[in-house]
This record gives sequence, structure tokens and C-alpha cells, in this order.
Amino acid sequence: MSLFTWLRPSAAPQLHPLARQRLARLPKPAALGVCTLREQRWVVLDLETSGLNTHRDQVLSMGAVAIEDGALDFAQQFERTLHRPEQKTNASVLIHGLGPDALAAGCDPAEALLDLLEFIGDSPVLAFHAPFDQRMLARALKQSLGHRLQVPFMDVAEIAPMLNPDTVLREAGLDDWVARFGLQVQERHHASADAQVTAELALILFSQARRQQLDSPLQLEQRLRGWRRRTTHTHGI
Repeated sequence: MSLFTWLRPSAAPQLHPLARQRLARLPKPAALGVCTLREQRWVVLDLETSGLNTHRDQVLSMGAVAIEDGALDFAQQFERTLHRPEQKTNASVLIHGLGPDALAAGCDPAEALLDLLEFIGDSPVLAFHAPFDQRMLARALKQSLGHRLQVPFMDVAEIAPMLNPDTVLREAGLDDWVARFGLQVQERHHASADAQVTAELALILFSQARRQQLDSPLQLEQRLRGWRRRTTHTHGI
């Protein structure tokens, strides 16, 4: 392969007409609004990937749950393992347990990603360390569907320390915040299970936010922006 071939953008994937129709029917993403946190439907997302390199690694499975009317809605759950037969076994298998057999039996990536987009709808997405999930999902959507990710993401890993400035955690991982609030976790490092525990954590944080006069997605995002600026300035000194 020549350097020029490598640099040339990859061709858009050839989609089945039904897939194109499904993409066309997707609702336009809505900006974070002034409805209350309780009134907003949220989708909490977790991805299991082949590694942590957002330019090289792949999404292997996706799990999501919905928060609606201020509660975790168990009738709205999503889980897909993607068909990745070419994926080699590596150290990540020891964490998420997705071996060759599970990946060979997985769903067509384009179909699974369309299912996820329809599940999300026009809802904002919550994730723990959201920038990673956002970049991985955006890359998967571009590769499999030629689609640009537009839904807003909010990072639970930022919301938690912002609302709990007196809590000092060295690593500040999901397990640390789960322990901090005494949540009971039956299973971890499985996309749907991690999405559920992240949702439970988010509900605690939303309750804290309301007590701090933050009761809309827009207010929460505006406070986060200010918190990021202050944190970046403090760490840069």
C-alpha cells in the first residue's frame, strides 16, 4: 500500500437501502435544555472495547439503559455484542470476557449501531469517562454507517467530583464512586452491567445537583464548563 493510499480517506460504507432509511428516520439530536433533570430522558452508555487506543481499537459490545421520570427504567435496556471474528485474543479479554466465540456469534456492527442510535433517540448520553466512549462510538459509526455522531454526551466522572468537592479519591474510577456511595454491585466489566451501575450513580448525583440548585441539563452543563476551566487553571499553576 502506498503512502498516498494510506492517507486517502476511506470510502463511505455501502449501506442496504433499509439501513439508509433507518438513518434518515433518526430524530435530530436536541440541545441540552431547561426541562428538569427528572423530566429529561437520559441514556446511560457503556462500551467494551479491544483496548484503549481510540484510533486503532474497536468497539466489541455496547450496553445502555434509560433513565426516565427520575428513575432507572428496567423496561428500557439495550445490549449488543458485535460480530468481530477478526479480533485477536488479548489482555482485554481477561477484563470483559469477550472471547473469540462470543465475537464470532455477535451482531452485524452496522445493524447493532443502528439499533443503538434508535434506542438513544434524541436523548443526551451519560457515560463514565464519556470522552472515551464518545470517540470510540463516533469512529465505529463512521466506519460502519458513514454516520456522524451528534448526540450530546455528559461525563459522570466529571459530575461526581464537581458536586462532591470535599471527596478526595486518588484514582476517581467508577469503583471508587460506587464505594463512596455504598452502591451494591453484582457484576462489573460487562457493558450492560456497567451502564446500570453508572445510571444508579447518576441518579444519586442528580439528587445532589438539585440540592445545589442545578435542576436542568443546561444548568448542569454550564456548571461543568466553569468547573473544567477552574480545574484546568488550578492544575496548570
